[in-house]
Amino acid sequence: MEKLDDVSADDLRDALSDATTAKEAKRLVVALDYKAGHSVDDVSDRYGIPRSTLYAWLERFETESVDTAIIDEHRSGRPPKLSEEARAELRADVAASPTRHGHDADEWTTALLRQHIEQQYDVSYSEGHVRRLLRQKL
Repeated sequence: MEKLDDVSADDLRDALSDATTAKEAKRLVVALDYKAGHSVDDVSDRYGIPRSTLYAWLERFETESVDTAIIDEHRSGRPPKLSEEARAELRADVAASPTRHGHDADEWTTALLRQHIEQQYDVSYSEGHVRRLLRQKL
């Protein structure tokens, strides 16, 4: 075994008992399986994880603390389509009745808000994304 020689199985198990997300738990279980002598190929097949991902995870366990290795690195992602100013305007739109914005409805629905965003801000979102925006309070 080339990897995880300096990582304690007890530390991995302790972290597993404290894991707060499924992803953290999965990374720890994978590390424990590898530490127990299973090959990367076996672990890859068992959990359906690409070998390159497993190698990256194992590398993180070697170079970082266990607590840090299980947490996703921040990824900036795609920039938002709506500027912060437009989002503030949209929050004000949603706080008011749809009729105030020329819609023939008493309440905002996902479909109606999607249409409103497209008409007012020239931005197209899926209804699923509009739902996420609403959950995030826009």
